[in-house]
Amino acid sequence: MPQFNPLAVLAGTILAFAATPVAAGPVLDDIKAKDSLICLVSPTAPGFSVPDSQGVFQGFNADFCRMGAAAILGDASKADIRGVGFSDSMKTIVAGEAHMGARSITRTGTRDADEGMAFVVTNFFDGQGFMVSRALGVASAKELDGASICAEDGSTTLLNIADWFSAQGMNYRVENIADKTARLEAFFSGKCDVYASDVTALSADRQLAPNPADFVILPDVISNEPLTLVARPDQALEAALFWGFQVMLNADSNGITSANIDAILADLDKQPPAVQRMFASNSATTDMAEKLGLPQDWAYRIIKQVGSYGEVFDRHLGADTPFGLDRSKTQNAHVAEGGLMYPYPIR
Repeated sequence: MPQFNPLAVLAGTILAFAATPVAAGPVLDDIKAKDSLICLVSPTAPGFSVPDSQGVFQGFNADFCRMGAAAILGDASKADIRGVGFSDSMKTIVAGEAHMGARSITRTGTRDADEGMAFVVTNFFDGQGFMVSRALGVASAKELDGASICAEDGSTTLLNIADWFSAQGMNYRVENIADKTARLEAFFSGKCDVYASDVTALSADRQLAPNPADFVILPDVISNEPLTLVARPDQALEAALFWGFQVMLNADSNGITSANIDAILADLDKQPPAVQRMFASNSATTDMAEKLGLPQDWAYRIIKQVGSYGEVFDRHLGADTPFGLDRSKTQNAHVAEGGLMYPYPIR
């Protein structure tokens, strides 16, 4: 009888596994079959997602829809970006009527436990705050005892308000208006003393006021809001989105943008190993492409068609925009600048 050789069995198992192509997930297959990635965003969030004069959504979050389409289909323009209200967006994804969402959804424990929706990666770290009329003369949220507050039903906002006002021993009254347009109209017309939402959402919403200068965002931040890309549960789709985001962060670390990537590739032999692993023809990302069922040059297409993380941030929220945000002074700064954006290694 031949002697049992466990190393030979192990080697054979590894070879068999390596020779077996990794099957794409059903949701990723659906995206490919449709040749379109359906991605949900907020319908009216200047800086994050708002339709332009042609009805095409532009903004920070909209560009992460395009990142997904560039990674999976090789073409950012194949993102079918749809504006949907907050509560309806999660219901739509759970119902299988969209592939992903990039619309500032806070990752929480109970939401993460829902089997119908997968939280993939946080693309913006935020916190909840308050906006008031400048005429109210309020400088701090601690002066809002007895205030009426316009807030969104179904969001974490109402729970955060309840926790914070209770801790302060203050009273308040909520004007719970589901439709965002109606909610903003109520606030701008004086029906509510306060408008509550994530701080960056407040900055966006203030741009919709007849005279934005009439309103001020208070300095108090009362919660942690990790705003996260979500998807229909599918391991292959989640991996494509997660690592697509990491490509954007790694490009950011290495000073690579949509404007200079072609020059970098033309001189790739002289680039750092981390850059070569992202963009060389026989690299970590080409190995990932084979295993995940993505275009071989998916990393290049993301950066060329959408840009690095910092590029997208500056394009929609940076110093030359109405937001005027200095990314280095936010939690969304690169980890090297003390922020929370920590690029995972691509190798």
